[in-house]
Amino acid sequence: MEFAEVAARFRPQIFRFLLSSLRDPDAAETLTQDCLLKAHRNWASFRGESSVMTWLLRIAINLQKDYWRSRRLQFWKTATNNSIDADDAAQWLPSGESTPEDQAVARDQVRLVWKAVKGLSERQRTVFMLRHVEEMEIHEIASTVGLSEGTVKAHLSRAMLRVRAELGGKR
Repeated sequence: MEFAEVAARFRPQIFRFLLSSLRDPDAAETLTQDCLLKAHRNWASFRGESSVMTWLLRIAINLQKDYWRSRRLQFWKTATNNSIDADDAAQWLPSGESTPEDQAVARDQVRLVWKAVKGLSERQRTVFMLRHVEEMEIHEIASTVGLSEGTVKAHLSRAMLRVRAELGGKR
């Protein structure tokens, strides 16, 4: 497969993962381009020991970690944490011809979920996003983040407990 095909095929998934993780469309776009550039530079050395998507997501996760590390050093981190409005995020949900009241409830639920996810550790948040945004299987997540399946399950379980606890008190 030519790299141009790889980039065209997997770019939307990489962007969606980064957008859901960063909640900043500009940063997600920049990191998506960085990911594809890095992958292009290293395409000849891709050994095929994992799927192309796993390899690309691994690059994206590493870029995301670098991004957060550098952001922690900046004063503006607080301002950028909420750069996507809950109304925008609610639009990701299927409408299903819902009433305005249903849409308002969905927006509130999305806002609460994002708040709960924001409070997760970096590793829990990454595993949670890969499972529930990218709909990856446990073994794919384990391969992508370089952890055992048991460790992924543990992080996912803790993340789910924290999110459910956060939502349970506010429903």
